[in-house]
Amino acid sequence: MPTRILHKESLIPGKTSKLLLDAPQIARKAQPGHFVMLRISETGERIPLTIADTDPEKGTITIVYLALGKSTTMLETLGAGDVIHDVCGPLGHATHIEKRGTVVCVGGGTGIAAMHHIAKGHARIGNHVVGVIGARSKDLLLFEQELRVFVDELLISTDDGSYGHKGLVTELLQDRLEKDKNVFEVVAVGPVPMMAAVAETTRPFGVKTTVSLNPIMVDGIGMCGACRVTVDGKTKFACVDGPEFDGHAVDFAELRRRLAAFREQEAVSMEQWRVSHGN
Repeated sequence: MPTRILHKESLIPGKTSKLLLDAPQIARKAQPGHFVMLRISETGERIPLTIADTDPEKGTITIVYLALGKSTTMLETLGAGDVIHDVCGPLGHATHIEKRGTVVCVGGGTGIAAMHHIAKGHARIGNHVVGVIGARSKDLLLFEQELRVFVDELLISTDDGSYGHKGLVTELLQDRLEKDKNVFEVVAVGPVPMMAAVAETTRPFGVKTTVSLNPIMVDGIGMCGACRVTVDGKTKFACVDGPEFDGHAVDFAELRRRLAAFREQEAVSMEQWRVSHGN
């Protein structure tokens, strides 16, 4: 249904923004791990975005996106008061959350926003939540203050060492797992290479690892088949069977190949839009 943008905040100018949407029906039912499908215009493509937060009482949901392709670039042209043609959700399976002790939630890029909602769910149920977030540099780090409100510990890394640990989130994770034998689960949300690296980091420790495969989804309802992924040797659909899966069972090599399958067409579509809009 048509959904109005109540507030827009630029997190990384020209690249990443946060939208507060008026979506009471979705806000009432959405749980951590759920996503929505957006269509900017009647002829636009459907794009999946994980819900970063909800406020059932106010009837709002929060989404965060990176303006990378044609559709997210079109979304970036909208502001408070504008209407998104339709927003469908909540979709997918919610994150399985139970009170068991210490959980480490790892986020990278815009995936930090999606991880935020999952980490909040664990905090609400009473788990000890360790947040691990990373970016190339301090100015590209998202949701630090939002996470500090409820996580028990927050570990930060930057590739260039401009903030926190100089290095990768997996280095912080490795150190934590070596020192803390009480971690019952690691949840990772972010770029596919990062999630693959997290799964390999946790594998020797035998710690349950959950990854979110939203990046590969297209239509979000299982009709197009574009989000096929091999998990434990079986074909799954990220949108209807996931989006969360056992990171130790995902064929990440195949997943990376599928993500690159339409890169050329995506570039052509983006260039055509820029020319038509004089950019």
